[in-house]
Amino acid sequence: MIFKEKIQSGKFLLTSEIGPPKGIETGVLLEDAELIRTRVDAINVTDLQSSVMRLGSLAVCSLLKQKGFEPVFQVTCRDRNRLALQSDIISAAALGIENLLILTGDYPTLGDHPEAKPVFDLDSVQLLEVVRGLQQGVDMKGNKLVGVAPKFCVGAVVNPGADPLEPQIMKMEKKIAAGAEFFQTQAVYDIKIFENFLSKAKHLKTTILAGIVLLKSAGMARYMNKNVAGVSVPDNLIKEMEETKDKSVTSIEIAARLIKELKPMCQGIHIMPIGWDKKVPLVLDAAGL
Repeated sequence: MIFKEKIQSGKFLLTSEIGPPKGIETGVLLEDAELIRTRVDAINVTDLQSSVMRLGSLAVCSLLKQKGFEPVFQVTCRDRNRLALQSDIISAAALGIENLLILTGDYPTLGDHPEAKPVFDLDSVQLLEVVRGLQQGVDMKGNKLVGVAPKFCVGAVVNPGADPLEPQIMKMEKKIAAGAEFFQTQAVYDIKIFENFLSKAKHLKTTILAGIVLLKSAGMARYMNKNVAGVSVPDNLIKEMEETKDKSVTSIEIAARLIKELKPMCQGIHIMPIGWDKKVPLVLDAAGL
């Protein structure tokens, strides 16, 4: 089954994520993908993650597709106007890439080219609407596409720890109305916060994959608490990372515990290793997946 069919079947989904390199060498990236070939249902490819210049998501998705993987092409609105966004999306279809994740994107000042001019010609809801039109055979201006219309499985993101939460729920409703078929969430560390989010979103008939980011250190946890909106790492997890003699082992244990707690509550798990790609199979093993 392709990813879209797995969503429709109600299968519990596992996805992971690859960040393209800052260069053209893709050997390590493809080796890391091989480690999870039979373990996950799809692999996201980030689009200039954290506003850092890297190899493009579309190129890496194409390489993964050629190797028989099912990539998810992440598309942010930050760097391209509506012409380029539409062109890249139909280019993905021409390359056989069937899955999209639509995001607004981080602001350029967070990255390694802080003087870069942001575009944000469209936001994520508007781009979802554009993708829906492309699948109906027309561009954003109503001009007909030549030949067969592209077909996608389209996803979006949500932040379950946002405060206030209501605007996130309202935006989810708009994204679903615009064609989003699944959601991957911001990192979840506090189960009670995620439960509260689910209670507020229970009227929405959609597929939600809870996000797991591997903690690398207590310092990383404190940084996220201070700087990443909607992320709340509880004190007990920070203490665990402070006191451990092996941060890697403890990180895997924490991720596995969280996954076991989250699994009965949602329709899938999305793992964001942020450079620790080789540890994803160990997390899945520890979580019994």
